[in-house]
Amino acid sequence: MEHPPEPTTARWANVPTWLLTQTANHAHRLVSDGFTAADARGYHYRLLATLDEFGPASQATLGRRSGIHVSDMVATINELADHNHVERTPDPTDRRRNIISLTTAGKRQLHRLEKRLAESQEQLLDPLSPSDRAHLTELLATLLDHHNRRTGYTAAERPPDA
Repeated sequence: MEHPPEPTTARWANVPTWLLTQTANHAHRLVSDGFTAADARGYHYRLLATLDEFGPASQATLGRRSGIHVSDMVATINELADHNHVERTPDPTDRRRNIISLTTAGKRQLHRLEKRLAESQEQLLDPLSPSDRAHLTELLATLLDHHNRRTGYTAAERPPDA
């Protein structure tokens, strides 16, 4: 006896929240895999990029600028310092505080991670045209901005990875 064909899509499979969640899972995997191949994590990229953009800063300032929680900041700095990607020096105005700065090796690592991130973006967005990519990015930014304003979060405070 022949069975009727299975339905191809369940009703929930076209709900925007489901689609966003599933796409976010793919995005996270692609970015994580890319960073892992460069012996790094998303926090490493965020901290290196923050240092590159804003310059040396205290751990507390870096935490605010990068959105990395204080409980994760010390471990992230330790990991980057172990690879000579950042340098800690005592703050000349307050010896109890360290100033973190980007090293030459850290700048090279940042460039590697930016290349990996670009590859991940390309893989994720491969089926979209350049104009569709720009439109999707605009729509996602609009959604995120709306919800961040409603909850009081800033964009940097949210996700643990890029």
